[in-house]
Amino acid sequence: MMTLLHTVLALVLSWTGLSSVLYIFSTGLFTVVALWTARLLLRHAWYTHKLSCFSKPQTRSWLLGHLGKSTEEGLQRVDDLVQTYKHSCCWFLGPFYHLVRLFHPDYVKPLLMAPASITVKDELIYHNLQPWLGNSVLISNGEVWSRKRRLLTPAFHFDILKSYIAVFNSSAKTMHDKWCRLVAEGKTNLEMFDHVTLMTLDSLLKCAFSYDSNCQQSSSEYVSAIVELSDLIIERREKNILHHWDWIYWKTRQGERFKQALNTVHRFTRDVVEKRRTLLNQQRETEAQSEIAPTAQKRKDFVDILLLTKDEDGQGLTDEEMQAEANTFMFAGHDTTASAICWTLYNLARHEHYQEKCRQEVMDLIEGRDGQEIQWEDLSNLPFTTMCIKESLRLHSPVQAVTRSYTQDMVLPGNRTVPAGTICLVSIYGTHHNPTVWTNPHEYDPQRFDPSNKKSQTSHAFIPFSSGPRNCIGQKFAMVELRVVVALTLLRFRLTPGVNPELGSSRVRRLPQLVLRAEGGLWLQLEPLNTP
Repeated sequence: MMTLLHTVLALVLSWTGLSSVLYIFSTGLFTVVALWTARLLLRHAWYTHKLSCFSKPQTRSWLLGHLGKSTEEGLQRVDDLVQTYKHSCCWFLGPFYHLVRLFHPDYVKPLLMAPASITVKDELIYHNLQPWLGNSVLISNGEVWSRKRRLLTPAFHFDILKSYIAVFNSSAKTMHDKWCRLVAEGKTNLEMFDHVTLMTLDSLLKCAFSYDSNCQQSSSEYVSAIVELSDLIIERREKNILHHWDWIYWKTRQGERFKQALNTVHRFTRDVVEKRRTLLNQQRETEAQSEIAPTAQKRKDFVDILLLTKDEDGQGLTDEEMQAEANTFMFAGHDTTASAICWTLYNLARHEHYQEKCRQEVMDLIEGRDGQEIQWEDLSNLPFTTMCIKESLRLHSPVQAVTRSYTQDMVLPGNRTVPAGTICLVSIYGTHHNPTVWTNPHEYDPQRFDPSNKKSQTSHAFIPFSSGPRNCIGQKFAMVELRVVVALTLLRFRLTPGVNPELGSSRVRRLPQLVLRAEGGLWLQLEPLNTP
């Protein structure tokens, strides 16, 4: 135990400075640290025994366990795990966190389909999001989660999504007009994530708050703060394991930056919710006092719907709950959708024949129309484009894994049991690239998602939005925006692989962060098309 204690103190010294160690000794906390270390050792021994039914890959060291970085090599290591262990293995992040990694549909399904009442969002991933997103539907558990899920469901009804189509068309056109100006200036090699992320933020701000930020054309304090929060969360999770503890993190320079960006985001959301609630109350009073029928109202946005929705007891969301859900909608909706759009365009740029087939499908759809807009009724008439999007979601899933823990032991195939409280990491990437599930899993083949092949597809082999009671509530929203933006982009531009200035080539190195990105960006060559 003393060896571990000395190691912990050495890590604290190297990461937080001599003053932290002197503070521990001067305040008599040495005994506390020793007891904490002993507890870690006992806990680690218990989990090692309980998880012995799962294969265990070789660790980096006894202290760091399987701790590694999220890089291209990290994804290749997942490929090796899948090839070696086929369905699952246990995983240790030092003596601190104990996980079971799963990458086969037969093992994934019983976990994702488990009742929400026994499913818990673990602290490893979701704890760092709580200061930003509060106790929102993404993080909450039990009856609190169940009530919020019921209240949020109307916000993603098809009738609401229909009204967002115009927003997606408009935001995509703004991005495409900017691309045309850049191409006219000779800048044909563009980095997709910078442009597409601003476009999805632009769309979400209009859909959530009816707020035109003009963020695609000029800087926005709110948008900049969201981008910084996302970057800081990744940095906290990957660069220093001691930053997982709040009492250390909030004393660091990164912690201070996080608080500043957080204040900006929370202030914006709070102001919007308060003003909209006041306006709604005034409208109700005016209509109650007037005998004239209420005039037609504007399109309801996300905040409007949350303000109007009530549970079975007639209770709505408090302002604090409203802010948490609005922040979650912005956080979860912009980066994931941007990643999905970028990788779809990248895959089509690499496969010219698929790109041309999608383009022809869109051109046939709008033939004879005055404008170039995708309408709600068009979405069901883009079957091949949808197949290409789904295959891209399989090959380059925006979210690489989801984590869960359970309040009771979970029995899996092969007489394996996951003890209650263990973190289960459902590897979306591993499942989507498992050669026992998918033939040639690293190849881009949209025909996998031909509707005629659907019956042969294994349940839970394709889970880009997770699955079960705690699946992504915004998946229909994302798929609508994906089809609109991809269709309009192919209608207006021909895409070919670009050159990454950092690498000096068209080679792409994947970068799994909160969402899947690319090292140095994802670069494409654009050629404007004069389509009718």
